[in-house]
Amino acid sequence: MTLNKLSKLILSLGAVATLAACGGGSAQDGIFVISREEGSGTRDAFTEITGVLDENDVDNTDPNATIQNGTDQVITAVSEDPNAIGYISLGSLNDSVKALQVEGVAPSEEAVADGSYKIARPFNIVYKDNLEGAAKDFHDFIFSAEGQQIALDEGYVPVKSDAAAYAGDGSQSGTINVVGSTSVAPVLEKMAEEYMKLNSGVQVNITANGSSAGVEAAQNGTADIGMASRALSEEEAGKVTGEAIAMDGIAVIVNNDNQVSNLSLDQVRDIFTGTITSWTEVQ
Repeated sequence: MTLNKLSKLILSLGAVATLAACGGGSAQDGIFVISREEGSGTRDAFTEITGVLDENDVDNTDPNATIQNGTDQVITAVSEDPNAIGYISLGSLNDSVKALQVEGVAPSEEAVADGSYKIARPFNIVYKDNLEGAAKDFHDFIFSAEGQQIALDEGYVPVKSDAAAYAGDGSQSGTINVVGSTSVAPVLEKMAEEYMKLNSGVQVNITANGSSAGVEAAQNGTADIGMASRALSEEEAGKVTGEAIAMDGIAVIVNNDNQVSNLSLDQVRDIFTGTITSWTEVQ
């Protein structure tokens, strides 16, 4: 190596060291942000609660974020990348990822119920006009003691602690089409399984394709019941009826090897808007 080349190499290494010393972080330290797609009820609720959605209703999600189209995809992506961060329904949380505390409070059914965990939202079903036949009976099952117990068993907070027992006689028949949120779908599937055991003549078909799609399907009549993992907008509420079937926390998740255990709500916002880009900034 010539003296000239050696000098250039030393200068180059010095520049890298200077960048690191100035707080620029390293590739190994960079935060890999994972968000949900537009139209996701989980994204809508998360961005509103954390302030990623600003006062002008502009979603400021980091433009460099990787977008995943479902809860399972977010979990997989975070579990496979030590620097990743994402958010999912609390009821979908498993041990392949780690849920962070927010403002010192871990996400749990109890913390959602008492309001101490701040990132929480309703799980809604939506429908147009009055439900009839099997769809009405399934609705009644959802809000019965049996239906609400399923919500509790699946890790959600029931909306009716004193619900009456299901009064159906098992005589219902027909097909019920349910469309919408990928977060609400798992608990509705459990409810549908139990309901169909009691009403063998009924087939409940559930399609998980996002909250906005569910609300739209309920509006235009292509679904008997829609699912939304967020509150309805004023415009939507004027066209369909929405009812909360349970409350759910939104867990902020990281890789199991990540040493961070707690974030403030402001730090969550700043990470997902791309203001904070390095894990050392929150350690």
